[in-house]
Amino acid sequence: MKKMILLLGVLVSLTAAHVVFGQASGVITYEIKVNMHRRLPPERADMKAMIPEFRTTKEQLFFNGDESLFKPLIEDEEEEMGGGGMKIVMKQPNTEVYLDQSTGKMVSKQEFMGKNYLIEDSVKLAPWKFGTEVKTIQGYECKQAYYTDEAKLMINGTETIEKREITAWYTDAIRPFLGPEKFNTLPGAVLAVDINNGDRVVVARVIELRELKKNELKMPTSGTKTTQEEYRKMVAEQMKQMGGGKGIIIRN
Repeated sequence: MKKMILLLGVLVSLTAAHVVFGQASGVITYEIKVNMHRRLPPERADMKAMIPEFRTTKEQLFFNGDESLFKPLIEDEEEEMGGGGMKIVMKQPNTEVYLDQSTGKMVSKQEFMGKNYLIEDSVKLAPWKFGTEVKTIQGYECKQAYYTDEAKLMINGTETIEKREITAWYTDAIRPFLGPEKFNTLPGAVLAVDINNGDRVVVARVIELRELKKNELKMPTSGTKTTQEEYRKMVAEQMKQMGGGKGIIIRN
């Protein structure tokens, strides 16, 4: 933990010139677009006719000088029509990611089967490489960063490894170490993320630079404390009891 805090401190120092001119608090609303067809296992290819190819949701990132909280904008059920007139009801999971960059502390709240679970961890710096391309997102000039990693997945009750190609776009006009989900270790605010060339795309749609209102940014405290590994095992066991968890994918 001490090494992590020290490294974050060094990065803050390196980007101090940008922070002086950047806004330290506000709200960023992201659109998350997931390719549902790509996530279907081969034996479930017939379901493509029953579910939409893409699912789009919105989440918000609240931030101040040291903290950030990423959570769903709308938690109501979403109804979509599948093939043959079938109605599919999807409920956006109540997942929150809180980060205190001054201490390197991260708390994730995960909802499963109507219960909330709290997973506490420390920030893990991704092995970012920096590209030369730039693009403009919501009026902000953004730089490119990317890396490749392997993520654990649970498919049909069996753990497997997925290779991920991650490309992010960040601006140093807003404070560093800020971004959606766990993409928050770059020297600027991450405004877009593309995983596996369109498998999952996160893009900032609205950026509000302002003082936060009371209670807009709070660390999650309601839920059963657990570890990431314990949570994964619990979900896998529950899905097996419910019929094998066919088609269910659990990601880190």
